[in-house]
Amino acid sequence: MHSPWIAALMALFLWWFATGAILIVVRLCERRGDAAGRRAVLLALPVLGAGIWGYEATLGLTGVGAAYGAFLSALAIWGWIELSFLTGAITGPNRRPCPAHLPEWERFLRAWGTVAYHEMLLTGVLILVWVFGHEAANSVGLWTFTVLYFARVTAKLNLYFGVPRINTEFIPRALSHLGSHFRIAPVGWFFPGSVTALSLAVACWLERLYSAGQPGEVVGFALLSAITALALLEHWLMVLPVPDAKLWRWMLPAPKHATKKTRPEGHHGF
Repeated sequence: MHSPWIAALMALFLWWFATGAILIVVRLCERRGDAAGRRAVLLALPVLGAGIWGYEATLGLTGVGAAYGAFLSALAIWGWIELSFLTGAITGPNRRPCPAHLPEWERFLRAWGTVAYHEMLLTGVLILVWVFGHEAANSVGLWTFTVLYFARVTAKLNLYFGVPRINTEFIPRALSHLGSHFRIAPVGWFFPGSVTALSLAVACWLERLYSAGQPGEVVGFALLSAITALALLEHWLMVLPVPDAKLWRWMLPAPKHATKKTRPEGHHGF
């Protein structure tokens, strides 16, 4: 567990497993009705509580176990918030599809309305994470959540501004209106800036991994390097014709009802 390669593989596995677990819960809730999603979010509150407790408990610790614990805690907090979004429990006030040919300012306001409560919750949690952890000895949890936050924001903005490939396969029925706010388009000005920033972040973590002296630091920077590289990969999958949805499609129960696609599909997972 002291090896940076093991830590990177652990991050890869947790990314795949956590994404698949959330998608399974969301798909099962769809089959049981709208109220099932809200129940799932409430039943998952212990996961959120464990994440908050783990984040606070590992702030002053610097060993290998603390690095893994902080990373897992940040993922638990992030996973609960994502579950609340994908089940439709915490989204935004606008749940209507976006009409075509709107002025750009109105299109942006409508798109913001679809995710407003979720984004405000994420931002509030990010602020709290920094308030309590910015001077802590263990910053793995802080930077894990921060990387996930900014990668998610840039991913959503890229979907809004336009990318060549968008896959709506995993969008839940409760969020079926989201697809109408995406835009299939050639790569624009925002995408290069996004991947450049994430590439620089990966390079930063790798440089710190190379210079790290303590086992806890080695594991922590390996975890951060891996999760940031995965965020970078997810951005490139908006452009490259890679069928990454197959990573999870095989493990998901079939949807109860087929949903109408509001935008043409590409090949990357949402």
